[in-house]
Amino acid sequence: MKVQAKTWPLPAQDDWSTPFAEVLLEHLDLRPGLSILDIASGHGIPALYLAEQVGPTGSVTGIDASRSQVASARAIQRGELPWLRFECVDMRALPATYPRFQRITGNLSVMFLRPNRFEAMRGLVEHLEPGGQLVLTFPSLGTFDSIWQRIDQEMSRYGLTIERERLAAHVAERPSADEARGWLERLKMERIAVVERPLEVASGPGPRFLQHPLLRGGFLEDAYECFDDVRLAEEVMTRVSLDLERMRPLIAQRCALSGWKKSG
Repeated sequence: MKVQAKTWPLPAQDDWSTPFAEVLLEHLDLRPGLSILDIASGHGIPALYLAEQVGPTGSVTGIDASRSQVASARAIQRGELPWLRFECVDMRALPATYPRFQRITGNLSVMFLRPNRFEAMRGLVEHLEPGGQLVLTFPSLGTFDSIWQRIDQEMSRYGLTIERERLAAHVAERPSADEARGWLERLKMERIAVVERPLEVASGPGPRFLQHPLLRGGFLEDAYECFDDVRLAEEVMTRVSLDLERMRPLIAQRCALSGWKKSG
């Protein structure tokens, strides 16, 4: 009796990483035998899927600066797909001796290339083989604009000038699709494609909004960091959370950028 091979699909229950990975895969030229570097690999979406697709004649290296994320990915892998390995490496400073790859992917990765995203991108392209493809995804400028506008309105009502300036700086720091295209053009990449796909996030008001697993980490947390007074932060953010109807729909912009390194 033939044993059914284990498959590694994108997790259907993941409401954040999987929708972004789906956009990445729309643009990735993926086939057996490729060598792939997956940056900001986290807990393995989509590195596990990619490894199954390239098969034992290929290789996938997933890197992340977080040791705990690398440990989590290895625990999920459980020694399967031996041509896939996860390493704790800073993608912003790859060693000169690090190998080159035919594909470089990064799901929800561009935000982690700061503080100098273009220089980090240049470093990645140096480790891309001639004729190879780079595909990265990230939540681009415009993500959750309705939330930022509502928080700014509440800060204004309280007369919080410094906090509003900090919030504006957080929002402006998020890269746009046009900015991402500019990086690839400066790097002389070919067949450049940059697309955005909206993703609506569902939430209830009050604590369900403030503790939402997708909104709190990296988004609402930015707003809380604008305050020096923790009590005031809770007061302002609670008022915002109870006004959910004015913020709906909660839209994230899934941006994918793809480019090919010149062959010669």
